[in-house]
Amino acid sequence: MHTKEEKLQEVGRLLDIMEQLRERCPWNAAQTNDSLRPLTLEEVYELSDAVLKKDDGELCKELGDLLLHIVFYARIAEEEGRYDIADIARKECEKMIFRHPHVFSDGHEASAESVAENWELRKRREAAGRHILDGVPRSAPSVLKAMQMQRKARDVGFDWEEKSQVWDKVREEAGELEAALRSGDASDAEMELGDLMFAIINAARLYGLDPEVALSRSSEKFRRRFTYVEDHSIKEGRLLTDMTLAQMDALWDQAKSEGL
Repeated sequence: MHTKEEKLQEVGRLLDIMEQLRERCPWNAAQTNDSLRPLTLEEVYELSDAVLKKDDGELCKELGDLLLHIVFYARIAEEEGRYDIADIARKECEKMIFRHPHVFSDGHEASAESVAENWELRKRREAAGRHILDGVPRSAPSVLKAMQMQRKARDVGFDWEEKSQVWDKVREEAGELEAALRSGDASDAEMELGDLMFAIINAARLYGLDPEVALSRSSEKFRRRFTYVEDHSIKEGRLLTDMTLAQMDALWDQAKSEGL
């Protein structure tokens, strides 16, 4: 592992490289916060994939890509005279010190539960005048947004008394979606579908399940099985478009029987 001085040296080198890129590379010079935003989201998802794969080499690379984006945003702000990387680091340091008095001030030992409670209390003090759900990014992926909203509501006591009660809500929303679909009102059906998904995510939270991970696992299972169907159709000299649904279902069941 590197010393603190070596770490700071490499971070400084990255700042120097970004300065040169902004001055000498037309593509980098043309970037703005708005143009970087979708690219940053891609990097976050690539980082998430690396975490799930438990691949240290890939994780190190993706962390570097995300760090580059942070440096990029900081450089743009510095050029515009708004703030720089030092301001970002300083504000984060101050926030961490404020939210961890058991570490930096009173010295009292604390449990993980009490730390989490104090963290939320101090966050609310910082956000005086704001609503509890204001801290949930509107641009967050919908599953994550729903989970964050539900957790914040739970933290102030707005939650089911018994987790089994959530299934009544799931069934209610499923019935309302069916009714909306029968009525032919697409806008109403879309709203009811959202309500049903929100209720299912609520159920997942209450039972300690991660809906994002669950849906990802199901999606990857679908990928494996559908790829199996595709590969075996090619081996048989047929295109999927030339096969009947029954023929494809037979290959799908075969994929299932092989544990895919």
